[in-house]
Amino acid sequence: MGGTAERDDLVRAGRAMAIATVASRATGFLRVLAMGAAIGLSSGLASSYTAANTFPNALFELLFGGALASVMVPLLVRAAEQDRAAGDLYARRLLSLVIYLLGAATLVAVLLAPQIVSVYAVGFHGAQREAAIGFTRFFLPQIFFYGMSAALAAVLNARGKMTVPMWAPAANNLVVIATAGVYLLIGGTQRLGDLTPAQSLVLSIGTTGGVIAQMLVLAWASRRAGFRLRPKADPRGIGVRRILRLAGWTLTSVLAAQAAVLCTTRLMSKAAPGAIAVYGNAYTLFQLPYAVIAVTVMTGMLPRMSRAAAGRDLAAVTADLSRSLRLTGVVLLPVAAALVLLGPQITTVLFGPGGAAQAGPAVAVFGVALVPFAAYQIMMRTLAALQDTRTQALIGITVAAVTATGALTAAHLVHGPLLVAVMAGCSATGYTAGALIGAHVLRRKLGRIDGHRLATSHARMSAAVIPAALASLAVLALIGPAAGDGRAGSLATLAAVALAGAGLYAAASRWMRVPEFGIVVGAFPFARHR
Repeated sequence: MGGTAERDDLVRAGRAMAIATVASRATGFLRVLAMGAAIGLSSGLASSYTAANTFPNALFELLFGGALASVMVPLLVRAAEQDRAAGDLYARRLLSLVIYLLGAATLVAVLLAPQIVSVYAVGFHGAQREAAIGFTRFFLPQIFFYGMSAALAAVLNARGKMTVPMWAPAANNLVVIATAGVYLLIGGTQRLGDLTPAQSLVLSIGTTGGVIAQMLVLAWASRRAGFRLRPKADPRGIGVRRILRLAGWTLTSVLAAQAAVLCTTRLMSKAAPGAIAVYGNAYTLFQLPYAVIAVTVMTGMLPRMSRAAAGRDLAAVTADLSRSLRLTGVVLLPVAAALVLLGPQITTVLFGPGGAAQAGPAVAVFGVALVPFAAYQIMMRTLAALQDTRTQALIGITVAAVTATGALTAAHLVHGPLLVAVMAGCSATGYTAGALIGAHVLRRKLGRIDGHRLATSHARMSAAVIPAALASLAVLALIGPAAGDGRAGSLATLAAVALAGAGLYAAASRWMRVPEFGIVVGAFPFARHR
């Protein structure tokens, strides 16, 4: 019984996190739709807004999604394991160090706003460039608030309070949705040339205000958890040099990823109009299943792994790594197949027929990357738990190099709307390379990564996906032409395909006795006896 409980507790603990993540990501899509209604999905104004928001948002995905947490959580867990009171003092001193570093980085970024726009959006000129610079000056302070959100989330995660950080982005999204509503109420335009200073100010303040709201939710939760938010200016006793060394390698990895984002964004700014916004929408959709499943599992896994690594229990680290890869795979494999097969229909429902032409193929290509991307991120968190941020950074640099090289090559060979999908393919190639390298490195560090069990489980999961995919294709061929390519028709097609595909995948998984499927289903009481 003890082994079964240990096997299942990660999923049970993640149930609330998954629900919170779904809610946050759902409001995130409402945010995309609201801003699309306000400023358009592929207008010049939308591209200026998106380009300005790319830098802080990319940092958000890297920081809040794990980079800062991957450094802080193991440190906080190890400190708390020794002594709770000393652990609290350590956390306050560490948070103070984070505040100083974030403040300095944010100040430098704001001063360099025009240069950042020049780097990220080389194809912008005239009014579009000026609008992007104006937005960027207001958006760059988000770096500080996103970083503080990540730091406070790490404090909560180390204390076992993992659900509130998953809810916090919903506050951000709701503020931005309200901002879009206010913008429309004051007669907001989708034409860049007609944008007034007041309209620009509403968009700028509202967007950054959402990030502040997210941080305030986490600050409130930290106080409720008993953490005193008063900074402790004296950094002595926390091992500043060691922290800076760990953080330095993590920052290197972040910068490498930013370089790949920069390369892709610059190249698309010269491509089809609105390409940056289309790519951003496709990437947001790709991130949804990853955030709901993989981030939930990784959040629950990292403190456990950190404790095991601190005790040099490499067998426990290996078990958590294997469990995390299998639990994410059993859900993400069928979702990846759905993205590949139904990319155009999904984007039509979310963004309308006009947005599906470019975004649909990009979503399908991102679907291929979904499982490798999740595996890559889980392996990087495992290295973080082992406090080997150097290897983590070197793998991140390799992923960025593969992505950037592919993007540069693609830009010379492909032109027009297809470039967005090809850029997604370059990212997919980079993530796959990162997953393969990560597996090789961890096998050497841990001695084993439960490879036989991983291969067997994923083979069963893939076999269960095949009949579901074939059934989905059959339903798509039968219903798709009659339903049409409009929003309502695409929604009807999606519903029919989802029923057929999900039902067959569930039946095939049970028939093939995929144990991870039973664990995931068993986490939800309403599904246990079905």
